[in-house]
Amino acid sequence: MKPRVLIIHATGTNRDLDAAAAIELAGGEPVIRHINQLHAERDRWADYRMLVVPGGFSYADALGAGRLMALDLTAYFRDEVLQFVEAGKPVIGICNGFQALVKAGVLPGRADLQATLTHNRQGRFECRWVRLKPVSTHCVWTSGMQETLDCPIAHGEGRFVLAQPDGLSLLRDAGQIALVYAAQDGAAAGGHYPDNPNGSLGDIAGVCNPAGNVLGLMPHPENYLFPHQHPRWARGEQGGLGLTLFQNGMKSI
Repeated sequence: MKPRVLIIHATGTNRDLDAAAAIELAGGEPVIRHINQLHAERDRWADYRMLVVPGGFSYADALGAGRLMALDLTAYFRDEVLQFVEAGKPVIGICNGFQALVKAGVLPGRADLQATLTHNRQGRFECRWVRLKPVSTHCVWTSGMQETLDCPIAHGEGRFVLAQPDGLSLLRDAGQIALVYAAQDGAAAGGHYPDNPNGSLGDIAGVCNPAGNVLGLMPHPENYLFPHQHPRWARGEQGGLGLTLFQNGMKSI
């Protein structure tokens, strides 16, 4: 049997079907469940082998991007989420899902670091393709990745910041920076726009928890599963598929 993967849907979420397609291609059995269904029917989270918190505009981003989804996760499913994480099962939060995991305290996943995702430095919604460079050596989602990835982004609050002055060094030392924004030649973006589209600290595009099984990232790997989805495919250009992240996640099960 294929591993069952729980994909949480909330009102406004619009990338759940894309995530399901990625999971299917990676060899899993996606199960999309509205968060209200999960609360009313009390699904057994133990029956699932992976958790996906997909992107979109959950609850229309009322009170801030991902904040109400984070409240649902902490108020109704705190124990289930913590058990999922502590069991070492792979968890991924994408865009709005990343915001929800950060605001729920699941990421960065350590008491000495407080992070948030705030308004883009340019002060506007960014919708473009970006290049990502894998960094972390122990994150299961980026394990063994050598080439860069290309992914689209679509967010207005994607700038990753930390409260602690030495927070960036702490993340680096712990190997928790999973992905950084990169220039077209694969070098780190160096904070330069538009390679770093939102002004994130240290060019951070994605972080993992200390154990490496939870990944949060702002770009949308689920929207680049086939070469022909690349915006310059007709010109003979393409980059690393976002599908690789999901394949790595499935391999870790």
